[in-house]
Amino acid sequence: MRKIISIIVSTSLLIACQSTKDEFVDVKNIENSTIVKVNQLLGDKYPDQNLKIERGVTQTANLWRQSNGNHEDFEEFCVQNYISDETERELVFHKISRNLEALLGRFNQLSITLLEPLHLNIGEIHKIDHMFGAYNVGAHLWDDFYKNKIAFVVALNYPNYSLEQKNELGEKWSRKEWAYARMGDLFIARVPASLMQSMNDVSTKADSYIADYNIYMGNLLTENQQTLFPSDMKLLSHWNLRDEIKSNYADINIGIVKQRMIYQVMQRIVDQTIPYEVVNNDKYEWNPYSNETYENGKPIQINPEPNLRYQHILNYFHEYQKQDKYYTQKDTYIKRAFEEGMEISQAEVERLFVEYVSSPLAKEVGDLIASRLGRNLEPFDIWYDGFKSRSALNQDDLDKQTKTQYPNAAAFNADLPNMLKTLGFSSDKAKYLSDKIVVDPARGSGHAWGASMKGDVAHLRTRIGADGMDYKGFNIAVHEFGHNVEQTISLYDVDYYMLKGVPNTAFTEALAFMFQKRDLQILKINNSNENTIHLNTLDQFWSMYEIMGVSLVDMQVWKFLYENPNTTAEQLKNKVLAISKEVWNLYYAPVFGVKDQTILGIYSHMIASPLYLSAYPFGLLIDFQLEQFIADKDFSSEVQRIFELGRLTPNAWMHEAVGAKIGLNPIFRATKSALEKVK
Repeated sequence: MRKIISIIVSTSLLIACQSTKDEFVDVKNIENSTIVKVNQLLGDKYPDQNLKIERGVTQTANLWRQSNGNHEDFEEFCVQNYISDETERELVFHKISRNLEALLGRFNQLSITLLEPLHLNIGEIHKIDHMFGAYNVGAHLWDDFYKNKIAFVVALNYPNYSLEQKNELGEKWSRKEWAYARMGDLFIARVPASLMQSMNDVSTKADSYIADYNIYMGNLLTENQQTLFPSDMKLLSHWNLRDEIKSNYADINIGIVKQRMIYQVMQRIVDQTIPYEVVNNDKYEWNPYSNETYENGKPIQINPEPNLRYQHILNYFHEYQKQDKYYTQKDTYIKRAFEEGMEISQAEVERLFVEYVSSPLAKEVGDLIASRLGRNLEPFDIWYDGFKSRSALNQDDLDKQTKTQYPNAAAFNADLPNMLKTLGFSSDKAKYLSDKIVVDPARGSGHAWGASMKGDVAHLRTRIGADGMDYKGFNIAVHEFGHNVEQTISLYDVDYYMLKGVPNTAFTEALAFMFQKRDLQILKINNSNENTIHLNTLDQFWSMYEIMGVSLVDMQVWKFLYENPNTTAEQLKNKVLAISKEVWNLYYAPVFGVKDQTILGIYSHMIASPLYLSAYPFGLLIDFQLEQFIADKDFSSEVQRIFELGRLTPNAWMHEAVGAKIGLNPIFRATKSALEKVK
C-alpha cells in the first residue's frame, strides 16, 4: 500500500478562520460588483487576455477574506499583481515551484522523522511519540501564504480548471500549460490550519491502531484445544491474515483447516466480538469459534473489543465534516476523494465496479476455481491464489530462500540495484534509482513514502521477522518497491515540479502490482509454462472481483455517514455489517452459493485510509492495460517513459501511456480467452 501521508492533504488546503473568545469569523467580503469592476479594469488594459483575467480574478475573490482587506484592497492587489507578460509569468512560475519544493520537501522530511517511532520497529512506543507523530509541521504553511498574499498571486495568475475543463482543454495543452494548471489546483479552498492539525491527530491514531493490530497465531485453539500455527507467528490484520490464507492453498494436508480458522478470526474482527485483550497480546489462548479465552489453560472472561474499529472511522468522518463548509463545490469528503483525489466521479467509479462484479464471467471463473480445488467454494476463496505460478511452489522453500537472502532491512536495501537489473534496468539506471530509496524496518505491514524534493530519498517500510524476511513479506516489499520506483521517477525525471507524481494513487498501485508480479523473477525462479499468461489473467480478474466489492462497501459506508451524521460507533458497526452482507448477497452469493457474509468489511484501509480502496481495482485495471501494451516491449524503458509523464488527468495520462482510456473491455476479452484456454 502506498501510504498517503502528506504535508498538503489533497492539493487544496487551508485557511481562513481566526478563532478567538468572541468567535470572530473571517468571512468572504468580495461582492460580484467588485469582481466585474476589476475584470473590466484589467480587460481594458489587456483586451486579448479577458478569459484568463476573469478566471483568475474570480478565483482570487472566492479566496479573499475580510482579514485580507476590503474591496478597495482587493482591487489594488489584482491591478498591481496581475502578470500580463508571458515571459514574466513563466519566470514567476519557476520561482514559486522552486520555493514550494524547498518548503514541502523539508516539511515532508520532518514529518517522516517525527513519525519514525510509530512507523518503524525501533522500540516501545511512548505516549510522547503519539504526541509528536500527531503534530502537523506544515499545518500553517498555507495560512501564512494567505496572510502574505502569495496564495493570491498564484490564484490570480495560475487559475484553477475544473476536471471537465482539464479533460477537454488538456488534449491541446503543452507540458508547461499542464504545469500551470496543476499550480492552479493549489489554492481552491481555505480550510483552517487548526482543522488540518486535528485531522493529522485522527490520522496518526488510526495508523497506530492498525499498525499494532496483530493476532498471535500460535495462541489460536481449535475445538479440540489444539494449535495449528507456529508459536512465534504474529500476523497483522488484515494484510498478513489474508496472505496466510493465500499461502495455505499449497498445503494439501491441513491448509483448509487453517484457512477456516483465519476466516473465523476475520469475522470476529469485523463484528468486534474478538476479545479485546487477545489483540497484540500473547498472554492468552483463544478459540475463535467458541470465542472462549484461556490463560495458562484455564478459562477466563474477557470483554470484546469496544467498537474501536468503527470509532476510528467516525473520527475521520467528523473531521472531514468540519472541513466540508470550506469547499464551495466539493462539499463532502466523498466528492473530494473522487473528483479531486482520483479525478473521477464517485458515481462513475461505482458504475464501473458494479458492471464488473455483475459480470457473468465471475461465475465462470468461480466454477473453474471450485473444480481446481475439488470442492465447493467457501467465502475465503475470494482470496484464491492458485492461478499464480508461485502457488505450486513450496512455501517453506520460498521462506528459506528469502530469509537467507534478506535477514534484515539492510540486506534488502543493498540488493535493490540487483533487483532492478534483474527486471531489465541498466546498471547506471539501477544505481540511479536505488540510491534514492532507503529501506526501513516497519512496525506495521509496511508502506512506501516518497520524497517531496530532489535530493531527498523515498522510504520503503517493510516488516521483517527476527529470523529474516519470509516470502509473504518479500512479496509485499516488492510491491512497495514498485511504489518507490514510481515516486522516484515521477519526482526526479518529470520536467516540471508541479507535474510530479501520478494522476491518482491507482497509477502508483499499477506499477506496484507490476513489480509484485515479478517477484519470482527477482528471486531468479522460473516457474512459467504455456498457460502462465492465461493464468495470470484469471488471477487478475479474480483479484479485481474481490477488491471491487470491498471498495463498494467502503463507498456505501461513507454515503451512510453523510446521510446519518449523528450515528454512534455501535450503529456504524451494525451498518457496516449490513452493507457487507448486502454487497455480498448481490454480487458474490450467486458465485459462492452462500449468503450473508461480512468479510468484505475486513480491510484495514477502511479504518486508516478512508476511501482509498478504490485505488486498488483502478490500479489493477491500469496495470492490466499497461502489461498488455508493453508485452512485446522492454519493461524498464517503458516504465521510465510512462511514469515520467507526471500528474496529468487519468484519461490524458492513459492516452499518452498506451493510446487508450481506462476501461473494462480489455480484461473481459482476455478473461474469456483465458477461460477457453485453461479449461
